[in-house]
Amino acid sequence: MGVGRSYCVALVGLNGYIVEVEADIGQTLPNFVILGLPDAALNEAKERIRSAAQNSGIPLSRRKITANLIPASLPKRGSGFDLAITMAVLCAANDVRSIGGTVFIAELGLDGRLRPVRGILPAVMAAVQAGYPDIVVADSNAAEASLVPGANVRGYKTLARLAFDFGADPKELALDYDPGDCCVPDDDDGDHAMVPDLCDVSGQGEARRALEVAAAGGHHMLLTGPPGAGKTMLAERLPGLLPDLADNAAMEVTAIHSLAAVQSSAVRLIRRPPFENPHHSATAAAIIGGGSGLPRPGAASRAHRGVLFLDEAPEYERRVLDALRQPLESGELVIHRSAGTAAYPARFQLILAANPCPCGKASGKGMDCTCTAMMRRRYFGRMSGPLLDRVDIQLQVERVSLADFGQAGREEDTGAVAARVLTAREAQLDRLRELGLETNSQVPGRTLRGELRLSSGTTRILDTALERGTLTARGYDRVLRLAWTLADLGHGGTPDVDHIGQALVLRQAAGAT
Repeated sequence: MGVGRSYCVALVGLNGYIVEVEADIGQTLPNFVILGLPDAALNEAKERIRSAAQNSGIPLSRRKITANLIPASLPKRGSGFDLAITMAVLCAANDVRSIGGTVFIAELGLDGRLRPVRGILPAVMAAVQAGYPDIVVADSNAAEASLVPGANVRGYKTLARLAFDFGADPKELALDYDPGDCCVPDDDDGDHAMVPDLCDVSGQGEARRALEVAAAGGHHMLLTGPPGAGKTMLAERLPGLLPDLADNAAMEVTAIHSLAAVQSSAVRLIRRPPFENPHHSATAAAIIGGGSGLPRPGAASRAHRGVLFLDEAPEYERRVLDALRQPLESGELVIHRSAGTAAYPARFQLILAANPCPCGKASGKGMDCTCTAMMRRRYFGRMSGPLLDRVDIQLQVERVSLADFGQAGREEDTGAVAARVLTAREAQLDRLRELGLETNSQVPGRTLRGELRLSSGTTRILDTALERGTLTARGYDRVLRLAWTLADLGHGGTPDVDHIGQALVLRQAAGAT
């Protein structure tokens, strides 16, 4: 007996690291030891592996088994190492032939079945990038793993069938056991779910136009108005206006959802931008990410390349809202915990919705409002100035009039608006491709004042607002980005004075800078 070796992948955030699994069978009393910073779930693998091997017809040695996971300093967590440890032990006992550089990622059931694990897509991506294209996973994970270009994926239902393919003696194997498809997940990833149509929104011409601008340029938006004005309806229809995700973006989004899902189930890339709508009672860990052990992605990361909608925004904890300021600027969340640091992409469109006051009746003449001025100030003040300064479009949404409400069917549908958004996105991509950017909302200030600099006559109104202090330097840049988007939605070309004026109105409609 020698030392058996196999390979697996340890995930830290979306980053994967190849783990070499060594197994040695000693000459002392029976024991099973796992080394290399395993967590509780991985330590329990000892009992799962023994039962699974016994019920598959290839019982483990009765001597001391030592499994070492290299690098030893990297924390390992979860049940995805079960299969790799099992194959290393069987290789050390000469029950299977050499397995070469094959990577094994699966959990074992006590009856010998291979069970799926979450995070299979980023794990396989990491293995392929590290030069290990041969992957073995549970049959239920095979479709998801095959989404990675260059991966040679094999899916198995049972440990016995896997051991047989790797040279185990078929006489003792339980090859007749077939667990069926009880572990096969639902292959509906939500791409084909019914998309809310913009034609359902009655009236609200200004808000519909602002929503189109937000979709075209990837801008953040705040909607302020009384209950029933249509703020939630508008926000829910924004994802339908966004173009399908490109290959790289779709791979990123699918990888995040694979890691965050309770049960990994993707069988195709997620092409539609995701939509996250957490409740206002959600904690910072639920929205930003975190949890015990290594941090897990939150709603902000799950909304990557899509929309994060915070309804009743002033009802959220202020520290939760302020924690969004970093990803709004950088498009990434870096979460530090004692067990490690995880980085998740979080380039989303933030849509905030708020009532004008606690009772929601301060719009229009506000005659029915019972809130004092201090109550209104305190309520709206829960959204800090630095957060609102990062929101490009700040719009006041009024109640729908009877005239608009009675003209159902006359509004544009999602398809017509989405076509204009797609044209504007293509114009931006042509202009910004050399800069490595995709949308106007990503253009840095130095570029707006450099390659894309507008004439002093065009920006005179902005220069005056900046000099008077009614507009911050960050707000100045965001108005310019809005102006470029308005120009792209028009006839293209360079923004003019009218575009600057329209952008400034969209920026300051809610009374903020």
